[in-house]
Amino acid sequence: MSNRRTGDRRRGNRTESGRSGAVPATAPKRRHGTKKAAHKAGRPAAAKTARDSGSSRQGRGEARRLVEVHNHYRRELTQVREILRQVRKGSASIERARGRINTLALATADGGFSEICRASCRSLAEHHRLEDRTVFPHLRRSERSLQPVLDRLDKEHRTIHTLLKDVDRALVHLARNPGDHAPVTQAINLLTDAVLSHFAYEERELLGPLARYGFAPGPRK
Repeated sequence: MSNRRTGDRRRGNRTESGRSGAVPATAPKRRHGTKKAAHKAGRPAAAKTARDSGSSRQGRGEARRLVEVHNHYRRELTQVREILRQVRKGSASIERARGRINTLALATADGGFSEICRASCRSLAEHHRLEDRTVFPHLRRSERSLQPVLDRLDKEHRTIHTLLKDVDRALVHLARNPGDHAPVTQAINLLTDAVLSHFAYEERELLGPLARYGFAPGPRK
């Protein structure tokens, strides 16, 4: 069973790479947390079209842009986890930890670790809202075979939104109970696992369609 799933994923990666010029990420095998945010079993797969069928240079660029955006959030999650590690172990003050991320988008936060984490969560939530309101409806109209995949992605967005709220509640707890890092560590671990798995699935299924239809209606170049 495991080998078959691996083979399917690799074949899918090669196909979508050919269509879009971008390579879907593979979800990490090792989880950060001890709980499962969502079961990967039952994720539908889109029907595969012929290699490069109907793709355009503009569409392939937009497909690559999705991977770039996802990579940005992957890096931010890694940075948030590193900051938490430093704060938890006392190996660096929060001021020093914040100084290490001044070149990232998270540098707009100015209230210590809690605000840094919240800034990342707000940005990720906005990314999902944009997909739900603009990109997904466009792809639904463009390719009917994507309906089950987009329904599943919508569901996972709602799950991740709940996990984002759990992180916020854990940050409130940390503010009220300095030194008690267990709740926020668990919440960030669960969020990280869910987001990395979700991004890999979304890229596997949507890079080809994005190469054909782009993010929004309009002529493709």
